[in-house]
Amino acid sequence: MPITPMMAQYLDIKAAHKGDLLFYRMGDFYEMFFEDAIAAAEALDIALTKRGKHDGSDIPMCGVPFHSAEGYLLTLIRKGFRVAICEQMESPKEAKKRGHKSVVNRAVVRLVTPGTLTEDSLLEARSHNFLAAFTEVRNGCALAWVDISTGEFRTMAIDKIMLGPELARLAPSELIIPDSLEPDLRPTVEDFGIPLTSIGRAAFDSTGGNERLCRLFKVSTMDGHGTFNRAEIGAMGSIIEYLEITQKGNLPLLRPPQQETHTKTVQIDAATRRNLELTSALSGGRSGSLLAVLDQTITAAGARLLEARLSSPSRVLETIYERTDAIEYCFNNNTYTEKTRLRLRNVPDINRALSRLSLDRGGPRDLVAIRNGLIQAQCLNEEAPSNLPKLIENAKSNLIIPGSLIEQLETSLVEEPPLFVRDGGFIAIGRDAELDEARQLRDEGRSIIAQYQKDYAKQTGIQSLKIKHNNVLGYFIEVTATHSEKMFSTEFSDVFIHRQTTANQTRFTTVELSKLETKILTAGGRALDIEKHLYEELRIQVSELAAEISITARALAEIDLATSLAQLAITNSWCKPKLDSSRTFEISGGRHPVVERSLHQQGSGAFIANDCDLSVEKDTAIWLLTGPNMAG
Repeated sequence: MPITPMMAQYLDIKAAHKGDLLFYRMGDFYEMFFEDAIAAAEALDIALTKRGKHDGSDIPMCGVPFHSAEGYLLTLIRKGFRVAICEQMESPKEAKKRGHKSVVNRAVVRLVTPGTLTEDSLLEARSHNFLAAFTEVRNGCALAWVDISTGEFRTMAIDKIMLGPELARLAPSELIIPDSLEPDLRPTVEDFGIPLTSIGRAAFDSTGGNERLCRLFKVSTMDGHGTFNRAEIGAMGSIIEYLEITQKGNLPLLRPPQQETHTKTVQIDAATRRNLELTSALSGGRSGSLLAVLDQTITAAGARLLEARLSSPSRVLETIYERTDAIEYCFNNNTYTEKTRLRLRNVPDINRALSRLSLDRGGPRDLVAIRNGLIQAQCLNEEAPSNLPKLIENAKSNLIIPGSLIEQLETSLVEEPPLFVRDGGFIAIGRDAELDEARQLRDEGRSIIAQYQKDYAKQTGIQSLKIKHNNVLGYFIEVTATHSEKMFSTEFSDVFIHRQTTANQTRFTTVELSKLETKILTAGGRALDIEKHLYEELRIQVSELAAEISITARALAEIDLATSLAQLAITNSWCKPKLDSSRTFEISGGRHPVVERSLHQQGSGAFIANDCDLSVEKDTAIWLLTGPNMAG
């Protein structure tokens, strides 16, 4: 039995994505066939059906609704699948123009992998979602990582033996490596439960990588962004290559890469990191970790910044001073801290909204998120006092406020828009006269027709004149046979055009009524088309100012983190530590924040503070800490 044109199209597309589950769009559903259907039905616990035959056997089939696909995607990604999203690139009506039996054109528009997620429903709001790449070039190795949902892009030259500790620190959602390194690295990567993707070594070529980076950041050389070695360029270039493949050429908004070095942060091996429970408890999850105790941030960006700081404690005294001075200022200026935190409560996740808009996966709510975030940034900038500490002053100066964009977004968007552009209703009344007219016709067509009827009755003096509608004539003016002669008179014949005569009625139309009918019938579609056009204009305006908006978002995160830690210090009566470059280590009245929180939650009484002095005396450079089991 020959296969149908639709199934032939499916098989062609599937052949190019053999290792992926193919979400094949058919109307309001994503359908899966053959082995994909069997695997997806089991993973998603949905019904497995059949559709037609292939080579004499039934074709297994299952599907998920297009409008609720994100939840199913999340389940599949968590279970280790990659999903190719195949969309209809034209409507069935457009396809029929090529021939009655023509199949709707379809194409894969995106590969969904653990490290390339951007949708809020698929991400942890308060954690990064890193896509990392590791490569080895001669005797040098490098790790690069990116969060396409926020635009953060970093790289570091490392020794191969340091890959494990760095994976423990970053906890990437996906790691890309050259296929030649897979046998050697897979055991290490699998120990951390990180999905591993191996691709051809050509993607890690430093020459090609440099070209891709320069093209992405529109520069002739990457020297202005740092002195990167070949391995770093190769690792970063492989990420760009992978994103071009998975996003089908639609690259996300990425900030220029920042180079990290081991000398500036405390190096913590994987076992120590796990046992310290910095960001996750031994039992799994955040609860019971130091991060869970310290995280009083209000914004998602502030929470992600705190997690990054805890994972990579700074060793640079100047940096530490700047951070503690900022906390001290907020600690001593409670009015500023409280007002700032009230403002921050209205700051959405600007960077993730910006990323979705840059990838054209956003919607009206992302534009509103940008608007609301920028408005709060503007208020914080205007309300900030003088004599701020360096870190907060720098953050304030980075609250770059594009006033014209804020005005455009304020006048263009309603307060609470729908999630999707296709739903319409997100452009404010008064923003566009043509849109307002189309909406009025769509929503108030009956009242407009009633007004026309009233006007025509007054014009002709025929009070029984009616405007009616049927599927054959559309809208028409109807008068009784006794009044038809008047309508045919010279006075009205130029205005009222005869359409039909029945036994008891005569029907007419006017040029004005015909135009109105066309407008009413197309008003809904026309209103949505206008809204889509205005949305695209706003999206482009936001994208053009993406760099400035991203800097503003980072500044808001810095302010959030400083004020949240100050609030925590006030609540718990913590003090500012004195830090210097000596080998003195002395704690007076120290309290363990995690244990203290646990005791409080259990109602077990107050934590008993302890002193600790591990300062170096004379030539002593080592302290041996033992437990009771070593007493013998």
